[in-house]
Amino acid sequence: MRIATWNVNSIRTRVGRVVDWMVREDVDVLAMQEIKCKPEQFPHEAFEEAGYELAIHGLNQWNGVAIASRAPITEVETEFPAMPGFLKGHDGPDLPKEARAIGATVDGVRVWSLYVPNGRALGDPHLHYKLDFYAALADYARAETTGHPERPFALMGDFNVAPLDIDNGDPTVVVGQTTHVSPEERAAFFTLENAGVTDVVRARVPEGLYTYWDYKQLRFPRNEGLRIDFILGSAAFAEAVTSASIHRDERKGDAPSDHVPVLVDLDLGGDGGDDLPMIFG
Repeated sequence: MRIATWNVNSIRTRVGRVVDWMVREDVDVLAMQEIKCKPEQFPHEAFEEAGYELAIHGLNQWNGVAIASRAPITEVETEFPAMPGFLKGHDGPDLPKEARAIGATVDGVRVWSLYVPNGRALGDPHLHYKLDFYAALADYARAETTGHPERPFALMGDFNVAPLDIDNGDPTVVVGQTTHVSPEERAAFFTLENAGVTDVVRARVPEGLYTYWDYKQLRFPRNEGLRIDFILGSAAFAEAVTSASIHRDERKGDAPSDHVPVLVDLDLGGDGGDDLPMIFG
């Protein structure tokens, strides 16, 4: 099984690029973030013609997540336990939930497409929302991996944290001045990694490969990017991974997303697993 994640930054704008890439790379399952549309606005036809079915969670022109799969999608959920909500200027336990998570099961693999809150600025209420989101996600990952250790389980998406110094090549992103690299955000990411899931890509992809480059100030030509898109898998998922790649070239060309796909191949024990092609980003 070939699984990928991609913050597409508006699926209606980039549907051609996304579907073409999926077909070209023979992707079985794609987790998408920032689709920026409601389900009825999503370009279903292009995916369906390419042989994919969809699970979509979008509430408006912001945020939004989706999963596309060649195999049947089951057990769809649009929030995980204790997932926090957010409404600027308001506090409390009953704030509206944003479209930032969708989970589904495909051929026995439980996958989540996640768009973690940005945080906006140090001291901003949105940063507290981000940290609460991470805390609830870690609790859920711990419960899931403990309760179902035999089931491959993955959290995939835009985590909006560059956990290591080598993941930050953007000179405007500075510890103590901006989000994404603050000690609190990095600690939240590491807490998640210690909750039964691990980054299954880093060991297989050389350091220094980023997944996001801001559109401004020639960040991509200068390779001033961030590594903030990850596939975090349970032990059962990690054991099945045979290769991984970051597809940097998808940041090139006409109207690209500011993120690029991250992809892994899994051998789930079926015939021919050892013959999966190796891909290097």
